[in-house]
Amino acid sequence: MSKNPRSGEQTDVPRGTGSASRPSSSSESSQVAHVLTPDDVTRVLTRIAHEIVERNHHADRLHIIGVQRGGVWLAERLVASVRAIRNEVNTSSGSLDVSLFRDDISIRPVTALSTSTIDGDLTGATVVLVDDVLFTGRTVRAALDALAQFGRPERVQLAVLVDRGHRELPIRPDFVGKNLPTSRTADVEVDDKGVRVIESGRR
Repeated sequence: MSKNPRSGEQTDVPRGTGSASRPSSSSESSQVAHVLTPDDVTRVLTRIAHEIVERNHHADRLHIIGVQRGGVWLAERLVASVRAIRNEVNTSSGSLDVSLFRDDISIRPVTALSTSTIDGDLTGATVVLVDDVLFTGRTVRAALDALAQFGRPERVQLAVLVDRGHRELPIRPDFVGKNLPTSRTADVEVDDKGVRVIESGRR
């Protein structure tokens, strides 16, 4: 096992949001739309696992690595599904903390760092980065920089459960669970209860 020497203790929160920050106010009310149920998430992850196997059937080593924090539990479930589909593929899971590689670290202080856990050297391997929500693309850019600590993969692919648009960088996923157009001010919450979009509105 290899751990990021620049990270601290892991925070176990299997939930993520792709959100834009907004001030809370007593004059605001929220509207919640449930867009994926737990069963929907299971079906989507099974489909993505089949797509990963189909695209990478020649890969000798396949690392499915979740971006801390929301991508980790999704990566673990994808690894289990990939192994069930094609057990002969050498597949491992991992987690990647990108906190210290974000380009907004000067305006959004880093707190409660998570742990990067990568199984061995990634040089020559196929890596699938996994995150729950793809928004501006800046987290993925940070993940690519963080990944470079662990070797030079042959290829890196991106799998996301939800792509909500509003990209600020030229980042495009290889595997998408659901394309979900949203406003920039909405919150998209993902956890084991499914996917929800939360829109705030003034009374």
